[in-house]
Amino acid sequence: MSSLQGYVDRRVLLVLQDGRAIIGVLAGYDQKSNVVLSDSKERIYSMDEGVEEIPLGLYLVKGDMIILIGEIDEEHDRTIDLSTIRADPIPPIRY
Repeated sequence: MSSLQGYVDRRVLLVLQDGRAIIGVLAGYDQKSNVVLSDSKERIYSMDEGVEEIPLGLYLVKGDMIILIGEIDEEHDRTIDLSTIRADPIPPIRY
């Protein structure tokens, strides 16, 4: 993940091995791809209740837990009504 420099100070989505989806501003990272997010929230998906956002604040994620990092288009993200989205949670990876 050596190309993370371009994501610093931008809002990103992390998908983790345990199925969690974390959104936050990439504050920093290290050579092991451990990531620090500020103003972070976990998005919990449900088929019954839509998407719930849990505030996490400053959050550290171990690099070996990260499956995907992607930049969020903040303007587009603000227009989405998360309460109308229905989706099954992402299942955890099992080795």
